[in-house]
Amino acid sequence: MIDLTQPDEYQHWRATNDNVMGGISQGQFSFDGQSSRFWGELSLANNGGFSAVSRPIDTLPAEINRVVLQVMGDGRTYQLRFATWLDGYRINYKHDFATHKGEQQTIELTLSDFQAVFRGRLLSGAPTLRAKDIKQVGLLIADKQAGPFTLAVFDLQFLTSNNVE
Repeated sequence: MIDLTQPDEYQHWRATNDNVMGGISQGQFSFDGQSSRFWGELSLANNGGFSAVSRPIDTLPAEINRVVLQVMGDGRTYQLRFATWLDGYRINYKHDFATHKGEQQTIELTLSDFQAVFRGRLLSGAPTLRAKDIKQVGLLIADKQAGPFTLAVFDLQFLTSNNVE
């Protein structure tokens, strides 16, 4: 589990914004006293339109097959992302999730439902996401809507189908 209510957890996360490709969106990760918060301003100028945060994670047990995310959003759609490195190549996997403004939500996702992507495009022929291959976890917003965004994140749990919550 990654407990994002801990005051120092946000320091493990790194922001990547569309300015790496000429855009001007701004996003960051911080601690607001109760949760970690992914927030900023999305801009569509200069072909921009994304902001992301990510952190490395320790190797997960092979039997993990789902993830549960506790969030409070702003009504926008975000992506939970995982990065793997297989045979020397990085493969990113994503799963979209919609938020309801001001409502705390439990988002439960199955690893086999994540889609392999490269720069926003789906990859065909990529292997199914396996927990033991995950090296990095992240959040991304790229919903083609300019303006401010904020996502409070409370925790992220990696579970097996046998876990009872």
